[in-house]
Amino acid sequence: MNEPDARSPGRKLRDAWTERTVAIPGVFNALVAKMAEKLGFRAAYLSGGALSAAYGVPDVGLLSLSEFTQEARTIAQATSLPLLCDADTGFGEALNVERTVRQFEAAGAAGMHLEDQQWPKRCGHLSGKSLVEPETMAAKIRAAVAARRDRDFVIIARTDARGVSSFEDAVRRAKLYLAAGADVIFPEALESADEFAAFAKAVPAPLLANNTEFGKSPNLDVEKFAQLGYRMVLFPLTAFRTALKAARDTLADLAAKGHQRDRLGQMMTRAELYELLGYSDYEARDRRYFG
Repeated sequence: MNEPDARSPGRKLRDAWTERTVAIPGVFNALVAKMAEKLGFRAAYLSGGALSAAYGVPDVGLLSLSEFTQEARTIAQATSLPLLCDADTGFGEALNVERTVRQFEAAGAAGMHLEDQQWPKRCGHLSGKSLVEPETMAAKIRAAVAARRDRDFVIIARTDARGVSSFEDAVRRAKLYLAAGADVIFPEALESADEFAAFAKAVPAPLLANNTEFGKSPNLDVEKFAQLGYRMVLFPLTAFRTALKAARDTLADLAAKGHQRDRLGQMMTRAELYELLGYSDYEARDRRYFG
């Protein structure tokens, strides 16, 4: 039997990006997190956009801290992967951010990112966003750093300034957030590989790139982001969007034909699902407990 990993979730995430640039897929439930672990990923991500969509609402700040942390807890308990979590704008001001950090830590998360948008926030790749003053965000970062109980719990500062004010403002804000204690900087919605490279040159810190689809940023591969100076690459809704399209097409087929037979080859089989769930291990333990 393998020895349990004594590292905290935050330490695992830090070790992962220190070793090499890490691809972090969005996992929209615990089973997908288990799948990511079996496929060899070294971290996972809980996206606020995916969580909101799963509730049937847009990503405009409608869900509460409790809903975020409950999902984080469910996912973290299902896998040994360090879980990075979207924390929107921190669910309030600096004092609220203290509680946000403690709740995510208690849920078993490895870290979280805060963004410098005004509440209610919007998707980072849409227009119509507005920003808080840089010092307001810096205060939230200081509160987050002070509140964490594990010094390795990762505090990531996201700036949306590129899509609101300017690239230069994004750089200025990033440096201020680093001075306030952020461990990682997340520049949202950069618009070219050259901008990603210029940002990395201007902001010497661990950096996270958002490789979301259908947005303002180019879909580069992980190795290219590594060459540009980024230590983590998010794929926040990649699996979720693919699963949604498959579900829609399957339901349309079922509605039109009255059967699912043509879709069987595209399904995970019962045996594959049971293997992913560890079904036989549950049965073996149950027999052992009864002697």
